[in-house]
Amino acid sequence: MTAPILPGSTVGVLGSGQLGRMFAIAARRMGYRVHTFSPDYDTPTGQVADVEVRGSWNDLDAVRAFASRVDVVTFEFENVSSESTAAAEAVVPVRPAGSVLHTTQNRLREKRFLAGLGIPVTPFAAIGSVAELEREIERIGRPAVLKSAGFGYDGKGQSKIGPGSDLRTAWIAAGSGESVLEAFVELECEISVVAARGIDGTFAHFGAVRNDHAHHILDVTTAPAAVDPAVARDAVDIARTVLEALGVVGVLCVEFFVSKSGALMVNELAPRPHNSGHFTFDACVTSQFEQQLRAVCALPLGSTEQLRPAAMANLLGDLWSGGAPRWERVCAMADVKLHLYGKAEARPGRKMGHLTAMAATGEEAAARVRAARALLTAI
Repeated sequence: MTAPILPGSTVGVLGSGQLGRMFAIAARRMGYRVHTFSPDYDTPTGQVADVEVRGSWNDLDAVRAFASRVDVVTFEFENVSSESTAAAEAVVPVRPAGSVLHTTQNRLREKRFLAGLGIPVTPFAAIGSVAELEREIERIGRPAVLKSAGFGYDGKGQSKIGPGSDLRTAWIAAGSGESVLEAFVELECEISVVAARGIDGTFAHFGAVRNDHAHHILDVTTAPAAVDPAVARDAVDIARTVLEALGVVGVLCVEFFVSKSGALMVNELAPRPHNSGHFTFDACVTSQFEQQLRAVCALPLGSTEQLRPAAMANLLGDLWSGGAPRWERVCAMADVKLHLYGKAEARPGRKMGHLTAMAATGEEAAARVRAARALLTAI
């Protein structure tokens, strides 16, 4: 039986973005201290943490020194080198383990892992050159999507290949390195399941939620998703299979495509809290961030009961193009919550914060959160 890491202990976070910020808020509320490590300073996580350590992921001595000052290490950012993870694991427990990170931070390894479990994924092929791309596009067909195998998110390192697309241009757009070619699927919608697994194998989930994207970036999440109950149950079952097969201790999000026929295909895995789970901070008994803390500290998982239907809308840097948004307008709206991440510079496409709205139904909440966001820049 693994002894729990109790309040008063120190949790180390590799990464320093908004996910770490909300994790730190949850941890400090429960009496934990938080240290964060990343190459940056005055970060969203660092503004809330007790200690902010600035260092390179390649400085393994710095990673080991960081780990030596905490009781357990977790992630808010998965693009950490395997060497850094191993350096931390040599000092303290790292949850989820580095093996989970190794699988999920590379699209090709991830696809092969899922296919090996018999979990449905889009037809795919490994691509290592333009010649391979020319050969495999004939098998996969057009349209298709070419994605860099590593270090991609929010549409980065991706190129859609249509009937007239030049393959060499697509190869360059995807980074000219190890890539994954995926068949393009006509979708009904995209959904995700944020779930947690405890040190004792206990499983908990926040249900299936609907994700609507704009320019490859999550725009609005609606919880719960208005999908066939059987589809929602299957998505949760797949999430459980994934967490158990990976041996996850912590939180992991499974992103799904739902085809026009209602078939599920796993798109990506994220071994950490997820943008689509932000609504849990306001709408659930236990947020995804507190759940991550409970799991990595070997505490019992919390209730995932959703108190009211909810929707989350991202606030991107584009909203600042005409000046500071009118925050007082959304603060005057009942059942709308404002979350800002403490980022000093607003850039187009940069996630600066989010809004959560609650209502009688998920669809009403989605309409409300979109209306609230529109008020921020309305003349």
